[in-house]
Amino acid sequence: MAVDDATGEHIGLDDVDIRVGWLLDLIAAAGGELVSRLWHPATFDVLAAGRDRQDRRLPTQGHVAAARLGWTPRYPDGAYVPSRVTRVVTAQVMATLRTLTYRDSAITALSARFDPATGSLAPPTGSAEYVPPGFARGVQRQLAARARRDGGAPAGRVRITDLQEPPQTSAMARLSAADRQLARITAADRELMLTVKLPTSPAPAVRAQWRSIRLTAAIPEHLRGRTITDWHLPTLVLDRRGLLWRCAGTELAPAADLMAGTVAVGVDWSPTSLGAAAITADNPEGLVSDYRGWTYDDRGLGIKLARLQAEGQLLHAKAARLTRLAATAPPEVRAQLEEKIAVLDTHSTAVGVKRGKINRELAFHFARQVTDYAAAADAEMIAVEDLTTLETRDHGRVNNNRAAQSARRRAVAALAHTAAGVGVPVVSVPARGSSAQCPGCDQPLARPGGYHTAWCPRCRVGGNRDHLAGVNLAKRALLGKNKVTRRRGQLPAIRVAEHAPVRQCRDKHAPTPSRPRHRRVRRSRPTVTPRLGVTPKQHVPASQASVWDTVKPTPPHGDAGSRDTRTSPTPAAPVADSTRST
Repeated sequence: MAVDDATGEHIGLDDVDIRVGWLLDLIAAAGGELVSRLWHPATFDVLAAGRDRQDRRLPTQGHVAAARLGWTPRYPDGAYVPSRVTRVVTAQVMATLRTLTYRDSAITALSARFDPATGSLAPPTGSAEYVPPGFARGVQRQLAARARRDGGAPAGRVRITDLQEPPQTSAMARLSAADRQLARITAADRELMLTVKLPTSPAPAVRAQWRSIRLTAAIPEHLRGRTITDWHLPTLVLDRRGLLWRCAGTELAPAADLMAGTVAVGVDWSPTSLGAAAITADNPEGLVSDYRGWTYDDRGLGIKLARLQAEGQLLHAKAARLTRLAATAPPEVRAQLEEKIAVLDTHSTAVGVKRGKINRELAFHFARQVTDYAAAADAEMIAVEDLTTLETRDHGRVNNNRAAQSARRRAVAALAHTAAGVGVPVVSVPARGSSAQCPGCDQPLARPGGYHTAWCPRCRVGGNRDHLAGVNLAKRALLGKNKVTRRRGQLPAIRVAEHAPVRQCRDKHAPTPSRPRHRRVRRSRPTVTPRLGVTPKQHVPASQASVWDTVKPTPPHGDAGSRDTRTSPTPAAPVADSTRST
């Protein structure tokens, strides 16, 4: 529901979408202009130093730092834009530039070690020059392309502005950078009420053309009854269904003590499934484990993601080929090719939206399964592999790319959020050697049955290599619980992998895996006497429908599809981290 805050007049949701679109257009245009104007090396030098002209430390808030540096956006002539909207623009631009500052410094360091003649990078001389291998390979390809374009001239000192164009700004409004003069939010009786100023024209010229609108949205059912103490201002975006709120809330969670943990669950990222888990316990006799793990069942979503990924790559390759053809084609042919490229881009965007939804559903389902597994085992911590040190390799180009595009980072965030609700902290541990070393003797494991099996002839333990890796990860969490590094915005991390023998025991630590509940039922059929000389018909049962098949109701006759006419029922699975205006 949308209501004018001054007059109390109801406003249609289609009109609200139009007004929000005008606001997002102003923010995107101003942000893109500011990024293009600041796209030079001096900007990244200032952000890397973190000092202003008076040698004062730059504030953490992006809009405050931009105001101190004098970086203000420009709007069309004659347009009136409130200063709080300028805060939103500068906050989003500063977040983007600060993220690219690290990339700029890494590119500068890698360009100093790049040899244009061979197209290779010299090994680093110290730990300060370390960058992730995947990032280094990407920069190496960019430097090689630049060297070929320049005729093999020495690269010299290269900055990010020499290799890349200014990034595109997303059409969104992060209202958290503003104050109550632009937006405020309140929660009451299972509803959220957002009051925000929106323009009444595409180019507002006076203050009166900015009106306060009260938007009311229902809190999703899965968030009702939870101890959410505060709701924060959302980020406004427009998608295919209209206005979308991306809200954040402060929720009370049970306190967790890592120092007192004696049972840990290790989660290993598997190339076949999203992950596998195993349990290790710390007894007075030492570390013990039953070496019986649990493997996550993605219910076929992994195959669907792989298919969508291949489809997206095919669409991207077609669009790239048509773009090359359009560069040298006659004008009439170029127009036809551009129309085809636009269609391919639309399909590619739709595929990306599908992949994002499936990745999110997969991540939260995985997080719930692992959290229930840890709660049933009375675990005090969950250990996951450090994603910054994890790189998929030696499995072929297709499999490496498929594993790299998995929802691991989103699954980690979902796991940390879900496990915090039951008081179990998530800790990141080093990933090196977790699947290749024995948990008992720390020696390399044998592969008698191929890649997915492992066996230690010395300790007489073996099985699924992902389960053994989970035992190793849980062991590292228990041994390093006194040396946890905490950084704001990141998971508690253990940097050093220590070793202690893990003894195999028969004690039951892990919960009993659930058995399939569905069984085949042979239904009785009436006895029919077959006729002589006639081949009897084979009765083949129909295949069971997938749980992902949905049947959408047919809209009534005459429905024009307006968002003000609510003809379709409310979806059964609301978005977990977002709220839509209704």
